[in-house]
Amino acid sequence: MSDERADESAPAPYEQARWHDDGTYEPLLSEKDDTTVAVSSSLPDDLTRDELELPALPEPEVARHYTRLSQMNYGIESGPFPLGSCTMKYNPKFTEDVAAHPGAQIHPLRADADQQGVLELLSELQDALASIGGMDAVTLQPPAGAAGEFTGILVARAYHEANDDDRSEVIVPDTAHGTNFASAAMAGYDVVELPSDDDGRVELEALEAAVSDETALLMLTNPNTLGLFERDITDIADVVHDAGGLLYYDGANLNSLLGKARPGDMGFDIMHFNLHKTFATPHGGGGPGQGPIGVVSELAEFLPNPQIRERADGTYERYAPDRNIGRVHEFLGNWLVLVKAYAYILRHGDEGLENVSEMAVLNANYVASQIEYEVPYGPFHHEFVASADADAADVAKRMLDYGVHPPTTKWPEIVDEALMTEPTETETKSRLDDLAAAFNAVASEDEDALASAPNRTTARRIDQVTAARNPRLSWHALDD
Repeated sequence: MSDERADESAPAPYEQARWHDDGTYEPLLSEKDDTTVAVSSSLPDDLTRDELELPALPEPEVARHYTRLSQMNYGIESGPFPLGSCTMKYNPKFTEDVAAHPGAQIHPLRADADQQGVLELLSELQDALASIGGMDAVTLQPPAGAAGEFTGILVARAYHEANDDDRSEVIVPDTAHGTNFASAAMAGYDVVELPSDDDGRVELEALEAAVSDETALLMLTNPNTLGLFERDITDIADVVHDAGGLLYYDGANLNSLLGKARPGDMGFDIMHFNLHKTFATPHGGGGPGQGPIGVVSELAEFLPNPQIRERADGTYERYAPDRNIGRVHEFLGNWLVLVKAYAYILRHGDEGLENVSEMAVLNANYVASQIEYEVPYGPFHHEFVASADADAADVAKRMLDYGVHPPTTKWPEIVDEALMTEPTETETKSRLDDLAAAFNAVASEDEDALASAPNRTTARRIDQVTAARNPRLSWHALDD
């Protein structure tokens, strides 16, 4: 080691900053350091400013401010998030550790030869999802479930066009997710709504009347949004296929089938996976998400570019399927979301994934059996829909006063004042009992108590429409 010591008299590059009486902040160069830094900007003048006034607050006050804000909000670490059909399960923290590993910090423009580990992981994730869904090929590209739907419809359209079959309609059940209708319309199709039978499932006679030479797709989730399994699913597939159409599986409810059943075995030709639902990557807050799609072999050549495959020599490469529909996302998708899903699948294994679905089904049926509201259908898989005897939105607001997050309300519309509840497999019996107790407490109250709720939350009733259409994205003082 060198015996040389740093010159203790040498100036530090910066002295302590100075706070002015007007609250402005000035970092000071040491008087002993005559270094000057030239600052230039290519931004237009109207987007720059010479001074920035920041509040002069000590660190403890800043820390307490943001801690208090976090306590005013409700997140998955606060308690259950039983939003029906959203599968808002707890996100295990080990997946965050895996995604934070230095080896995962790969620049997307590196050559394939320099990111073989990345391509191997993605190839294995493709294979795992294909096995789980009973599909022949998977693309990891779409960045969300709705994007997966749209991509799947584009693949179906490319397939029909390749067969010189110009079809104009997509059939969607009345219990379907709203994104199904929107995705089909955005892809240029006319939407045909399919009514449910008295049991809340697809009515075969109505389906037979709806299909025609114009049918490109039937979009369906199984179990459906009432939590009911489509018992006639193989007959449904036959009706659609006999008409020359394809069967699309909305993967939002896949959490109820893991290890138990596969959409491909039911006759589905295309499906999307919600990695942020079924495989416990973070959900909400604007993203990122990931919505891979799987297809049967006849559709594989239409998947978007690029795909990933293993070469004969054991290395991996990106390639473009023969009739690919182009790109639907930059680079290789939201890479770290894919890493988390891969880690989740490997940690669980076949037996663990099967246990996920078993517990999800058990928890949903348990809560449904404990609440005092009418539950018009059943038995259920991962979720159930109750019918409130008051305004469902008021019920939801009042449940906030009992310290729980309310379920999805007002949908599906075939249930009056719907309360759509999905506890997920990650909640304990004591948490489920608390949720059921909140349901029952609200059920016993009068309309005045419900109409004035919530009373114990930081914010009262918020104008959600205005907040969504005119968001305030930066802090500013409000008028008195």
